[in-house]
Amino acid sequence: MKKLFSVAFLALLAMNGNAQRTTTLMNEGWTFSLGDASSMQKDFTHGTEYFTYFSKAGSNNQNMGPARNDFDDANWQKVDLPHDWVVDLPYAGEASHSHGYKQVGWKYPQNSVGWYRKHIFIPKEDEGKDISVRFEGIFRNSQVFCNGFYLGHEVSGYATTDYNLSEYLNYGGDNVITVRADASTEEGWYYEGAGIYRDVWLIKHPAHSANTKVSYQLLDAKGNVAAEAETLEGLKPANPHLWSLEDPYLYTQVTLYKENGKVIDEERVKTGIREVKFDLNKGVLLNGKALELKGVNLHLDHAGVGTAVPDSLWPYIIKRLQAMGGNAIRCSHNPATPSMLNACDSLGMLVIDENRLMGTNTEHHNLLARMINRDKHHPSIILWSIGNEEWVIENGERGEKIARTMVKWSKELDPTRLTTYGNAGGFGIVKDVDIHGYNYIVQNDVENRRRAFPDWFVVGTEETSGCGTRNVYWTDSVKGYMKSINMEGEERSNGFKNVIERGWQWYKKNPWAGGLFYWTGFDYRGEPNPMLWPATGSQFGILDYCGFPKDEAYYLKAAWTDQPVLHIFPHWNLPDDMKGKETEVWAYSNMDEVELFQDGKSLGRQKMPEDGHLVWKTIYKPGKLRAVGYKKGKKVLVENVETTGEAVKARVDLSKTQLCGSQDVAVADITLLDKKGREVKNACNNLQIEVSGAEILGWGNGDPGFKVKERPQNGESKTVQTIPAFMGKAQIILKAVEGNTQPVKVNVKL
Repeated sequence: MKKLFSVAFLALLAMNGNAQRTTTLMNEGWTFSLGDASSMQKDFTHGTEYFTYFSKAGSNNQNMGPARNDFDDANWQKVDLPHDWVVDLPYAGEASHSHGYKQVGWKYPQNSVGWYRKHIFIPKEDEGKDISVRFEGIFRNSQVFCNGFYLGHEVSGYATTDYNLSEYLNYGGDNVITVRADASTEEGWYYEGAGIYRDVWLIKHPAHSANTKVSYQLLDAKGNVAAEAETLEGLKPANPHLWSLEDPYLYTQVTLYKENGKVIDEERVKTGIREVKFDLNKGVLLNGKALELKGVNLHLDHAGVGTAVPDSLWPYIIKRLQAMGGNAIRCSHNPATPSMLNACDSLGMLVIDENRLMGTNTEHHNLLARMINRDKHHPSIILWSIGNEEWVIENGERGEKIARTMVKWSKELDPTRLTTYGNAGGFGIVKDVDIHGYNYIVQNDVENRRRAFPDWFVVGTEETSGCGTRNVYWTDSVKGYMKSINMEGEERSNGFKNVIERGWQWYKKNPWAGGLFYWTGFDYRGEPNPMLWPATGSQFGILDYCGFPKDEAYYLKAAWTDQPVLHIFPHWNLPDDMKGKETEVWAYSNMDEVELFQDGKSLGRQKMPEDGHLVWKTIYKPGKLRAVGYKKGKKVLVENVETTGEAVKARVDLSKTQLCGSQDVAVADITLLDKKGREVKNACNNLQIEVSGAEILGWGNGDPGFKVKERPQNGESKTVQTIPAFMGKAQIILKAVEGNTQPVKVNVKL
């Protein structure tokens, strides 16, 4: 591929000189109420009037619903965005398995429509400007109004949509933005939440005319002009500082709008310059340097907040993946949140951005185009995925035709990037994309296809992690816990007991297969296969729902990094009924050899297979395990695992102690300890939390059967809560309090 000039969307567009563009975050000060999908009458009478918003512009004489300016929402809930109302809903065994058994969807019309309202003041001097509102994502089937005027709708929950406001505003007065979201229908087959779960922006700039001329500047990281041109194609610095994983250098592109030689408007966006190639003999090349994609699939949700992930939480999430050696994310299975892409740009993480729905009609083209046009300037994005596991069309001629059209569209929209597709095993769509994505090598006829198509470059768009419940080593269907498949084995393992090894070893040895994306990086709500109720979330994350590592995270860290790694498991606080029974002790490591001791007695010194694992058989009894790792015959690492006492105290690790601005968040990771300071990995105590310098936004603990209320409600304390730990861990998401300058502190009592 040719060198790619990439530009990443900034959170705020900076101005200078005579430029008058402002982009203001509109996340605070909304009101919210549930509506009702079963009846227009129950849904605040919306749509029952004689002249509806569909029949007459601004026709709200009879409309007594929330779109009307003088509608009384005094009793509605006060919320800030991003907001996911499903997090607060109860669970039920008859609710949707895919969506984590939350009471939302067509079975629960009283919970499946949400209304939002916000008042905004627009100064008189803004009249004559182009003014619009941008919704980065509303789940789902949204309608938007301004001062009673219907602006439009968006069916997809993952599409960014701009609405013009200029002609509808009361300049010098009050204005009301109203949003109705209907989550009665699922768009994916995983937890999707509901509501305005991404950022909202108010954008103002001077009106452009036919006489407006456009030119460009490129500024380096110090603000110096590195290049100037009349076209984007000509905007090339003489000696570009390339963006890479190790050095994610970002420029700023300035788009200047001029009339009569005078700048009337300017737009600034972050940018990176890098070159990506896919070489059959060398693998993926970034700026000419070979690398293997060490990736994970990732959904949109997180503990305590659901899909309403604050912008400043994304760096925490990405750094957790990088800590185990990950360098790539596949967005599953929808376009990414812009703030996630911004974080990937700045932190050095590669991305496959994925289209939500395959098809060739106007709506399908529109959704694909909006994803690519919005995101194509991010240096982190290396591939566009046109879809995932479309079983109905994957094997037929229709699928091939649809894929060819969508690939053609993608190249017209962005000729600098190639396309892929997550193939479930069929042989239709996968033929027509540039990079051939395999969802699981055991589902795809990879060897025969290699012989038939030696020019195919392959990527493992999904591969089995084999994980289960963190710190749990047995399957308990009553509680929703699952033993790791890696320790249990699976029928289609092809000789591999540990299936996480199967995928990595296969992709590592084949340079024409550029790497893989494990299913998944984090646990996520919904789709708890192969478990059923009372499990409410998937357990195939290498990290749990909070980002706490499972044992498999250490396998990947050993395989993916140069850091010395030695990890033995299970923990040695096994249930009493395990006493006297044969037990396996496993080790993940990148040492040459590992010796295991039980209560001082050696159980043997073994050679560590490359990218593999070791197993010792022993009889469980409370006591101490000690593993010693050797490199070139020298002792390098020691890990101790021992039976601990009861948890009596907690360690709190804060991601940051000072919050900046009302949208900032911090993460408090809580670890339970015994009186000797040892981690108690099976502890599930209730924790009394007291916070200062911030408010509690939500919490979690990694329990896949978690059904506790996850965040404070109106009227409840946002600084004092009682929450349960799970297997030695819990997590609090903390939100900034406007005007507070005190450092964040978290006190935990058991």
